[in-house]
Amino acid sequence: MSRIANSPVELPSGVEVTIKDSIISVKGGKGNLSLAINELVKITQNENVISFAAANQTKKSGALAGTFRSIVDNMVTGVTEGFTKELQLIGVGYRAQAQGKKLNLSLGFSHPVVYEVPEGIEVETPTNTQVVVKGVDKQLVGQVAADIRAYRPPEPYKGKGVRYTDEYVKRKEAKKK
Repeated sequence: MSRIANSPVELPSGVEVTIKDSIISVKGGKGNLSLAINELVKITQNENVISFAAANQTKKSGALAGTFRSIVDNMVTGVTEGFTKELQLIGVGYRAQAQGKKLNLSLGFSHPVVYEVPEGIEVETPTNTQVVVKGVDKQLVGQVAADIRAYRPPEPYKGKGVRYTDEYVKRKEAKKK
């Protein structure tokens, strides 16, 4: 049985949660999110506390209860504070420029890379070598950051590429004669 599911999710002020027809909706100051609930998970709401439990005693039901508890907790955090991921471009001539719903990247290719930003995500470029991805949905923010990083992942010899700001790239020594 999952121990994560035992701790309830507390709702801060300004967050509304509705559970209706196996869909949970979370509405807050930054936006709203909804999620389909699996039938193996029981969700109960008492005023500003949401509790999760397994519907039966199977291993899968217990695991899903903990998973849904974490997802709903991330939804509550997203509509109150939001999520951010920061990327850094390292390399000569590597630049990024946000233009509305598009992100133009110069990553050393013979052509510029244009990334279409999905709905619900904001992309900012404070400097031309820094990209900040913001949004309400934690999974979508992480996926957009991973997509941008995948265009030119950091390489181990010179360290060039797109990396997360807190990422450590282990450098390798060049080949000897």
